[in-house]
Amino acid sequence: MCKEAMLYETLENNDVHCFLCNHHCRIKDGDTGFCKVRKNIGGKLNTLAYGKVVAANSDPIEKKPLYHFLPGSLSFSIATMGCNFHCGFCQNWQISQIEEEGVSELPGRSFSPKQIVAEAQKAGCKSIAYTYTEPTIFFEYAYDTARLAKEAGLANVFVTNGFMTKQALETVSDHLDACNVDLKSFNNEFYKSVCQGRLKPVLDSIRTMKALGIWVEVTTLIIPEQNDSDEELRNIARFIAGVSIDIPWHISRFHPGYQYNDAYPTPAETLRKAYTMGKEAGLHFIYIGNLPGEEKDTACPHCRHTLIHRSGFVTLENRIRNSRCPECGEIVPGVF
Repeated sequence: MCKEAMLYETLENNDVHCFLCNHHCRIKDGDTGFCKVRKNIGGKLNTLAYGKVVAANSDPIEKKPLYHFLPGSLSFSIATMGCNFHCGFCQNWQISQIEEEGVSELPGRSFSPKQIVAEAQKAGCKSIAYTYTEPTIFFEYAYDTARLAKEAGLANVFVTNGFMTKQALETVSDHLDACNVDLKSFNNEFYKSVCQGRLKPVLDSIRTMKALGIWVEVTTLIIPEQNDSDEELRNIARFIAGVSIDIPWHISRFHPGYQYNDAYPTPAETLRKAYTMGKEAGLHFIYIGNLPGEEKDTACPHCRHTLIHRSGFVTLENRIRNSRCPECGEIVPGVF
């Protein structure tokens, strides 16, 4: 479905300036932006992604991953085609990457915001997650759905690369409850060459989300020989701690795929090294992902008693009461 986009301005000669994300595309009449899902038609920017779902599932909220936001609940998860990054290691590249130039209609089944909210309620979900691909590129669709979701008593979650503009975050902030941000590296050259983005806007987004009162968790997919140096991992941990020591850091194991088939899985010792660096930086909550058998429980930051016991993406026990540890009364950061 073609629908007029938000967050753009018309320039001379029917060009448009899109300021939804930090690519700040200047798009000529008839062309699409970097994401290939926003098209200039006669000086009016249109989204091609509206209402065209390529994935819709009820997932554990822990799969996002969000460990301190409504743990043990289900989140109705949706995605459209497209992304504003082109990461060679993308694990959802089949739906995030649009190779064809000049597309006029995206694949997917029609699914209105109202229908999404109804399906989420029917499935017993407590939230809607805009995930699998980058929610920024289907912003209008997510915004309309999120507004209806809030009216229906549902929370809203973005799983995002964090490359949206401050204007985009401020526009959706009243309806957005939580974000998991992929902080892919702490090296701008990595962002430029591997993702075709930039580091600073992602760091700015994390700070802005925190300032807007959105619950934030951060994920770093550690790729061998790419973003796994001691300096880089230490800098990521220190940055997160500088925003808040209560932001959970998910350290995720890489598995070869897409354009990185010749790489090898992240060694367990690298993940544990990053964990140690996170603790040294003062972070209270660090979780290792994609490594079977690794500890996923949440402990009280004060007395270290186990508060949430997990197996995989399943919450087996949650002892938090009124956002406090039942042993020592310490407030546990998050939305419980």
